[in-house]
Amino acid sequence: MLPSSILHNTFPHLSVSGSAGFWLGLSIGLSMLIHELGHLVAARSCRVAASEIGLGLGPKLVSLRLGPMRFSLRLFPIASFLRLDGSQLKQCTVPQQLFVHLGGVGLNLLVGTMTFGTVIGWLNILLAAANLLPIYQHDGWKCGVVIMRALLGRTSQPVEWAFTFSGGFASLVMVGVILRLFI
Repeated sequence: MLPSSILHNTFPHLSVSGSAGFWLGLSIGLSMLIHELGHLVAARSCRVAASEIGLGLGPKLVSLRLGPMRFSLRLFPIASFLRLDGSQLKQCTVPQQLFVHLGGVGLNLLVGTMTFGTVIGWLNILLAAANLLPIYQHDGWKCGVVIMRALLGRTSQPVEWAFTFSGGFASLVMVGVILRLFI
């Protein structure tokens, strides 16, 4: 099936053309911003500095500074990020590091629950679930690395590479099984 027919079968009342496509894109951007704000609130509560929230990857299209925080919109709208002070984060306790890494998932789940049944609700729940997968640089992967380092008492590049590849493979298998259930 083509992606547009999958979307139509899942949400028959939704058209991907015209204004519906615009509103869907805006809703995805809003869900990604909510996710990054969850990380920001968690980081600030653990006294970890953050300097930028970015929507998208690649070259900056638009950038706005509000106090110490920069908000940027980038060329490729496929991801979002919060630029944290990594050295400050590593000085935090393991529970604090996990709290910061899971802050975005937590806020997505809260907003998804509060708006359940709407497009924004589903997008926030899907974004939270996707970020829990142990895919490289996703929140689930970052939490796994924090836990592995705590258990080993040090960093181990071979162990982290093994976790990265096995986590990516396991994520592909899980997504494949889920897609087969619904398609």
